[in-house]
Amino acid sequence: MLYLALFGPPGAGKGTQAKKIAAKYHLYHLSTGDILRTEIANGSTLGHLAAGIINRGELLSDEVVMALVEHAIETSVGVEGFLLDGFPRTVKQAKLLDDYLHAHDKQGLDALLSIEVDRDELTRRMLKRAAVEGRVDDTEEVIRNRFAEYEMKTKQVANYYLGQGKCLVVDGDRSVEEVFQTLVGIIDGLI
Repeated sequence: MLYLALFGPPGAGKGTQAKKIAAKYHLYHLSTGDILRTEIANGSTLGHLAAGIINRGELLSDEVVMALVEHAIETSVGVEGFLLDGFPRTVKQAKLLDDYLHAHDKQGLDALLSIEVDRDELTRRMLKRAAVEGRVDDTEEVIRNRFAEYEMKTKQVANYYLGQGKCLVVDGDRSVEEVFQTLVGIIDGLI
């Protein structure tokens, strides 16, 4: 069973690449953002709680997000692994994930695939996404908050996995197809 995580700042193209990678390798695309948006759309208790936090550009607690991930892993069938998209976002989440995988006879995450993109390009992409998809969570103020959260909390996750020799950096300032082919080369080397 393969366990990969796509990593990078907001707007780096993780969701786009995740769909392509999941299809190619028959992986369950586990997007915490998609799970939360579904909960919000369904009006669940978690959805109401999450909506206020997400719309401010803040993160949910590590334990709540880990519970969502565990549930998705434990209830999925017929997959050859998992591609985590938007998780882990904090070092605590990374440690919780490693603990969970170790408890299930797995040596932790196989790789953290970090897509790096210039900040101005990221802002442009996110504002375009907001216009095209009608996403209310992609305003300039929320984008600034997300970048601040990323710098303060999330970027440290790359260092955590770098220390394990599992953080692999990909230049995301290229076309979708070029980034995908680079990711495929890395994943093929892991299998």
